[in-house]
Amino acid sequence: MCLVFPLVLLLLIAISGLRVANEYERAVVFRLGRLKGLRGPGLYWLIPLGIETQRKMDLRTMTVDMESQESITKDSVTVKVNAVVWLKISDPVKAVVGVANYYAASYQVALTSLRNIIGQHVLDEVLKERDKINEALQAVVDQATEPWGVKVEMVEMKDVEIPVSMQRAMAQEAQAMREKRARIIKAEAELESSSKLADAAKIITANPLGLELRRMQMITEVGAEQNTTTIIMMPSEFVTMAESLAKSFRVGAADTK
Repeated sequence: MCLVFPLVLLLLIAISGLRVANEYERAVVFRLGRLKGLRGPGLYWLIPLGIETQRKMDLRTMTVDMESQESITKDSVTVKVNAVVWLKISDPVKAVVGVANYYAASYQVALTSLRNIIGQHVLDEVLKERDKINEALQAVVDQATEPWGVKVEMVEMKDVEIPVSMQRAMAQEAQAMREKRARIIKAEAELESSSKLADAAKIITANPLGLELRRMQMITEVGAEQNTTTIIMMPSEFVTMAESLAKSFRVGAADTK
C-alpha cells in the first residue's frame, strides 16, 4: 500500500507531460531555458515540473490588414494608402528565438516599407501600376522578415485616396483627353470624306452626264421634303435636250394613232 501512492503520483506526473499539437501547429521546446527543438504535430511528451516548456506556433497563413498610411509621392502629392499583407511562419524556431513578437515586427516593417515605396513613385504610377508596386513591396518586406522565420506570400494595396483638388484636376484632364480624341476622330473623318469627294469630282468631270444625273438625284431628294419651294437653274443644253425628247415622244405618239 505504501508503494501504490508513489506509483500513482509518478503516473500522474508523467501523464501531465503529455501534449497535443494540431496539424498546423508546431511546438518550440525549451529545456531549462535552452532550445531543445520542435515537437508535433500529434501527441508528444514534455518533461513535467517546468523542466521543459513550450511555445506553440501557428503555421497557417495570416492576414495583416494595414491601417491607412499618409504618404507623399515622388511628385509631391499627399495620398492615403492602405494594404493587406499575407504572411506565414516558415521557421518556428527563428520566429520564437529571433524576435520578441514576429507579428508586430512584420507589421511595422510593412508600414514603413509601404511609405518608402510610395515615395519612390509618382502619382500616376501609384494609380496605374499597382502590380509592380505590390511586387516591390513584397520583396522588401520578405527580405526584412526572413531572419525572423516569416515568409511574406503576397501584398496588395486596397485603396489609394487622393486630395479632392487633385481629383478635380484629374477629372478635367480626363475630359480634355476625351475632347481631344473626339476632335481627332472628327478631323480624320473629314479628311477621309474630302478625299472621297475629290475622287467623285474627278469621275464626274470625266463624265458630264454623271453630273446631270447627280443633279436630278438631288432634286428628287429636295422635293421629298414637305412645304418647300425649290428654284433650280438648269443648263440650256439640258433644257434643249429635254424639249427634243418631248417632241420626239409626241411625234411617236401621233404616228401610233
